[in-house]
Formats: sequence, structure tokens, C-alpha cells
Amino acid sequence: MTGPEIMAAVGFGMAVFGTIFAIWKYLDSKLMIQRRDTEKVSADLAAHKLHVAESYVTKAGMQEQTSQIMKAIEGVGNRIDGLNERLDRLYENQPRRTTRS
Repeated sequence: MTGPEIMAAVGFGMAVFGTIFAIWKYLDSKLMIQRRDTEKVSADLAAHKLHVAESYVTKAGMQEQTSQIMKAIEGVGNRIDGLNERLDRLYENQPRRTTRS
């Protein structure tokens, strides 16, 4: 092999390796962007999960609150029934008026 042939072979090899390296760097940058996007989505999802956990009630908590509200409504109903009984007794115990003709 002569000098120009060796230079042509080395140049061709460098061109092939340069092309492979450029393609590898291009793909790596695309994958890096995708990794960053995936990390951002993961962080956003974690923040949303935290918001939901802080803001919304659980089923057990909702059942407990409903139970307390129903007990309060029942108490109000009992007091109204008690008032009705008192009013009935009040009207029953009034002296009867007789009219003289």
C-alpha cells in the first residue's frame, strides 16, 4: 500500500466512525430529553398524589362524618318530639271553661 492509499483508508475509517459517533450522540440526546421528561412527569404525579391525599377525604372519614351528622339530626328530631309532648301536656292540663247560660 502506498501513502495515498493508506491515507484514503484511514480517512474512510474516520468518516465511518465519525458518522457512527454522530448518530450515537444524536440518539443519546433524544433519550436524555425523554429521561428528563419522564422525571418531570414522575415529579408532577407525586405532587398531584400529595395534593389529593391532603385535600380529599377517605371513605372511612366520610362514613365517620356521615355518622356524626346523622346522630346530630336524630338529636334534633328527639328534641322536636319532646316539644310536641310538652305542648300536648300543656293543652291537656288547661282548665276547661264552662259557659253558663
